[in-house]
Amino acid sequence: MKTTIIAALLSIFVVSAAHADTYVNGYTRRDGTYVQGHYRSNANSTYNDNYSTRGNYNPYTGEAGHRHRDEDVFGNRSYNYDNDY
Repeated sequence: MKTTIIAALLSIFVVSAAHADTYVNGYTRRDGTYVQGHYRSNANSTYNDNYSTRGNYNPYTGEAGHRHRDEDVFGNRSYNYDNDY
């Protein structure tokens, strides 16, 4: 019974972790600059779980986050993508 519960929890974790990333294909900007394909975290209503946010790191590049957390800029409110950052 205990093993079944642990296995179920692990499978939920693995499935959720697999859906946490999105691959963005490479593309060319209007000015001719090529942007390489890369992984990013899925879009949601906060910056706090993005790879580029302070306290986080990008597991694909090993780089530490450098952007401010939501609380640093907006107090206790979640970031609203309609506002300027």
